[in-house]
Amino acid sequence: MSGVQPTTRGPYRTGIKRRQQIVAAAAEAFAARGYDGASLRQIAADAGISAAALLRHFERKEDLLAAVLEWWAGQTTALTEEGETGLAVFERLGEVMRYHTRNRGLLELFVRLTGEATHDDHPARAFIQNRYADLVATLVARLVTAADAGEVAPVTRSQAEAEVRYLCAVMDGLEIQWLLDPGVDLVGLFDQHLAATLDRWKAGP
Repeated sequence: MSGVQPTTRGPYRTGIKRRQQIVAAAAEAFAARGYDGASLRQIAADAGISAAALLRHFERKEDLLAAVLEWWAGQTTALTEEGETGLAVFERLGEVMRYHTRNRGLLELFVRLTGEATHDDHPARAFIQNRYADLVATLVARLVTAADAGEVAPVTRSQAEAEVRYLCAVMDGLEIQWLLDPGVDLVGLFDQHLAATLDRWKAGP
């Protein structure tokens, strides 16, 4: 038996690369023109391929959106990393803001699709709903864990959920303001708010 290891090459590697190009082009198109405003034909042109070539990878626009959302989730998994405990996950939120300033298109995509997903029939609605629910649940669990460990003052689960939702609202609000006006100090303002929030949690009522 040969000791040569199998490699990803030839048509298979080309297909993977082509799919990645399509997803990247679609992410930019959805961020710039919205889901309804972005056509498969234009996305194909942006990716440098024919519409027929795109359809060989994604038969429906909904399939392409699903791939974009999967890619987006993969880029933001660090926020809910399993290894984080207690206050550590909150202390890293400033890095998320810094990541957004380096990846404006990704933030534009999320904000655009989140706004569109308020409509019941939008294909991204379930994904966005689940994403928010998972984020809130994760951060609530981390805050309760921090309270149990004595990192912050005692807090009930309902109080923790309220605090987490307030913090997420500040994050979302500052991100939108920064997208509208790059002069807004997204990182600095959030760092100030986070520091004040952590101090308040530690001090308790």
